[in-house]
Amino acid sequence: MPYHFEEFALDGDRRELRRGNDLVSVEPQVFDLLQYLIRNRERVVSKDDLVDAVWQGRIISDATLASRINAARNALGDSGEEQRLIRTILRRGFRFVGTVREEVQMSEAGAIASMEQPKPGSGIPARPSIAVLPFVNLSGDPDQDYFADGMVEDIITGLSRIRWLFVIARNSSFTYKGRAVDVKQVGRELGVRYVLEGSVRKVETRVRIAGQLIDAEDGSHLWAERYDRDLTDVFALQDEITVSVVAAIEPNLRRAEIERVRRRRPDSLDAYDLLLRALSDVYTFMPQGASKCLPLLDQALAIEPTYALAHGFAAWAHQTLFIRGGMQAEHREKAARHAHAAIEHGSGDAMALALAGFTIGLVEHDRRLADEAFAAALALSASCAFVYALGCVPVAYGGDAARAIDWGEQAMRLSPLDTMSCVPQGIIGFGNFLSGRHEQAVIAGRRAVELNPGFSILHGWLAAPLARLGQLDEAKASAGRLLSLDPHFTIGRWSAAVGIAPDIIDDVTDAMRMAGLPA
Repeated sequence: MPYHFEEFALDGDRRELRRGNDLVSVEPQVFDLLQYLIRNRERVVSKDDLVDAVWQGRIISDATLASRINAARNALGDSGEEQRLIRTILRRGFRFVGTVREEVQMSEAGAIASMEQPKPGSGIPARPSIAVLPFVNLSGDPDQDYFADGMVEDIITGLSRIRWLFVIARNSSFTYKGRAVDVKQVGRELGVRYVLEGSVRKVETRVRIAGQLIDAEDGSHLWAERYDRDLTDVFALQDEITVSVVAAIEPNLRRAEIERVRRRRPDSLDAYDLLLRALSDVYTFMPQGASKCLPLLDQALAIEPTYALAHGFAAWAHQTLFIRGGMQAEHREKAARHAHAAIEHGSGDAMALALAGFTIGLVEHDRRLADEAFAAALALSASCAFVYALGCVPVAYGGDAARAIDWGEQAMRLSPLDTMSCVPQGIIGFGNFLSGRHEQAVIAGRRAVELNPGFSILHGWLAAPLARLGQLDEAKASAGRLLSLDPHFTIGRWSAAVGIAPDIIDDVTDAMRMAGLPA
């Protein structure tokens, strides 16, 4: 039974590993090891499992096993740093994490029967996977194919930078070009859970691009958008639409994955599932939610100690408990420890780096290291609204109002309906307050509170400009809502905890005191 993954095919009967049409040379033990990992890809394979299967129980050294694992990775263009296909699970073993499709050998009659009554493929991975189909050119102009194809290739590249998402390579998804397809069938054939399809229509100097994200398992639509633009600079337009589409897809996939995991049995959850279950409590931004999510994140890290994104969210949760839950040194220390672990293990994960930069900027007040983490995250994924949404906070607290507003607006442009939207919207208000534009600050602050009235500090960011405008009744009402959510709040403890810059602290403190918040 041949196994297909990325551009590779492993045929156990012929004992061949092929990359496209090319035969890849591998030693017999390396072939056996790879085949065993793929066959048992739904679980972590221990060293003893591999020794029994590949070496028939003979005693081998750790160095021998490591050399065979490295040889298998090299044959697949993988590495110990990237671990794209073969992942090391510290102190537990190894797991093949690529998307695998199994090709069942059958008679011609059996093949016809199978085509008539398709069954869901067993190769859909536990982690989210997506195929981007070639966009349909509705212009009636074959010359426009290059524009549509170029944009799809850029979208595939952009999605590939999302570390938690498996993206089918262009060569596979473009086999569907020019064909009328059933999305559910595409999902089965490519072994993916989600499919993005779209169309391009050009009329004179205008172009309309439509895209829709579909759950390939049940055919439901998760997201759809239409973009109407002037077709002046083709490459600039491709870049703009690519950023917009990738930015919109990430939070929609995250919501779909959270909902999917909610339906799974608790005893069937792996580290990724546990992280997803924790997110709804993480996104409350408050200590009660942080306390609920941390046991799930701790379980995830017990399974995968080097899971950078779990370290990042754990850092965020401990930061919440420190700043809004009593300012205990234990939580500050744990927040910093998890943040540095996220940087150590997450060099290729934009979200993990953003979480680390956010936490380090707030609890350690190390603006330089925080900026480096955000810069590294944006270098990986310039369309990730999450990076801008978190990054604008320490930037604002550091006193850089202009950059804080810019990053907040970038986050809102890229993903206006994201769960995180209350944060950049609130920082747009806080940044305008720092710049003396109090009317704009109040407008933005009110919008932020509407998005998440349970996030305490948003009411403080709103109270300050209201006080400066002399609207003291409303300012005091906002201050009262903050204190009802965080009864232990004082301006001094909060500003010291998050490291408000010396050149803005007097203005912030004075305005909040005018609103009735305790010093």
